[in-house]
Amino acid sequence: EVGLVESGGGSVQTGGSLRLSCTDSGLPFDDAEMGWYRQGPGKKCELISNIGYWGSTYYEDSVKGRFTISRDNAKKTIYLQMRNLKPEDTAMYYCALLPPGDATWYVSSPSCGRISTIYWGQGTQVTVDS
Repeated sequence: EVGLVESGGGSVQTGGSLRLSCTDSGLPFDDAEMGWYRQGPGKKCELISNIGYWGSTYYEDSVKGRFTISRDNAKKTIYLQMRNLKPEDTAMYYCALLPPGDATWYVSSPSCGRISTIYWGQGTQVTVDS
């Protein structure tokens, strides 16, 4: 099956940590940027981090200093290490792949998965209990 496969979500207490993984199966990984979006209950979909093929990174302000994105090109996998989690981090987290070329990241969208120029994973739930 062609797509992005995420894992690593779950439930943690405030201050806890989780690591999300996303593996590319059959999509154009080489030279592609990859990233993570999230959508919390009643909120818009927001880009929280992305990483270029050679490692350049972007972080949304609310996760700077707490989340770390990385990638293993040999494994076609990216990771999101999340530390010091807060209740407001509760959301469905989506892996995303931006194909090489003219496509650009959208900082936000009414709903994750609806931007046709981006490949999306199925999502993994992260719940942070207070």
